[in-house]
Amino acid sequence: MKVFINGGHAPGIDPGVVGTQTTEAELCCTFMHEVSDSLLAAGCEVRFMQDDDLGKIVQSAADFAADVFVAIHCNGFSNPEAKGTETFCYSLSAAGGTLANCIQTQILNALHTVDRGVKENKTFFVLRKTTCPAVLVETAFLSNEADQELLVDAGPEFSKAIARGITDYALLTGSN
Repeated sequence: MKVFINGGHAPGIDPGVVGTQTTEAELCCTFMHEVSDSLLAAGCEVRFMQDDDLGKIVQSAADFAADVFVAIHCNGFSNPEAKGTETFCYSLSAAGGTLANCIQTQILNALHTVDRGVKENKTFFVLRKTTCPAVLVETAFLSNEADQELLVDAGPEFSKAIARGITDYALLTGSN
């Protein structure tokens, strides 16, 4: 299976959510590489990109002929009590919905984050414009101190859970 991973935002250009310990872009860069390593070990072909040009990212995934597209982000909100994991897809009833559920389930089982659910979003550029099943994972909230601690201290577990969710999807759908 060919997997394209997009680490959210771009270090040095667009930090995304800025926490007290780190930035979204820095965490997502780490997650992107760790997920890639896990998937390569599982026999997947992987490409990844972290850039502030979403059109370039989507085109790179298309040029790679990716079977799935996974964007990894960290959430943020003005209310510091907001916490948990949510995974977005273009349509719950399509393959992206299945992929989103596989990833969401693995993160919840591994890290016991608050389940904010799998949700449709028809406005996110990467979900609208990719030509393969695509998801955007909001791992946890950098604006919530407990979630931020989990993201920093258990980052590799988030990465492994995302990779397991992708391989679960491959097994479920018969993708190679």
